[in-house]
Amino acid sequence: MRILVACEFSGIVRDAFAARGHDAWSCDLLPTERPGQHIQGDVLEVLNDGWDMMVAHPPCTHLAVSGARWFKEKRTEQAAAIEFARALMDAPIGKVCVENPVSILSTAIRKPDQIIQPWQFGHGETKATCLWLRGLPNLTPTNVVEGRKGNVHRIPPGPNRWKDRSRTVPGIADAMAEQWGVTVEHMEQIKEAK
Repeated sequence: MRILVACEFSGIVRDAFAARGHDAWSCDLLPTERPGQHIQGDVLEVLNDGWDMMVAHPPCTHLAVSGARWFKEKRTEQAAAIEFARALMDAPIGKVCVENPVSILSTAIRKPDQIIQPWQFGHGETKATCLWLRGLPNLTPTNVVEGRKGNVHRIPPGPNRWKDRSRTVPGIADAMAEQWGVTVEHMEQIKEAK
């Protein structure tokens, strides 16, 4: 499948799909941190390029409820962030996942289809992550672990704090690729083999 990973500079989700044989591309305004297929630019300009699936990570700076105390001061930025997320949710792509932390998207657009945690996918930490899905099933936890700490909230202040907080943990990326990267043709082959 041709897979677009929108608003991803880390390459973590892109590489999980690519490792399973998909034509996976990340797209972000920033350059990628890892070598791989990457479009540096505005993702809205490539939404119509024939993708089969998109996993999108719109910036949460103006959306996450963790920053609610600043909402009144940034209404213009917040409105633009909501419209950007809506454009991703409405993209002309058959399978879509938009992920964000607990945010105002739940009231501005709609409630998420699922809320997941890193500890459900092999990482002993907490970070509630909402998934808005279209054409995709909910993710099934793959490796529930103990030791649930809020490590993301403990990242010290600094110029790269937002980057460090925004990366998808590999266990979630692997679950997405494993569970959503199965094509209809592959599913039919599995059924025939049984």
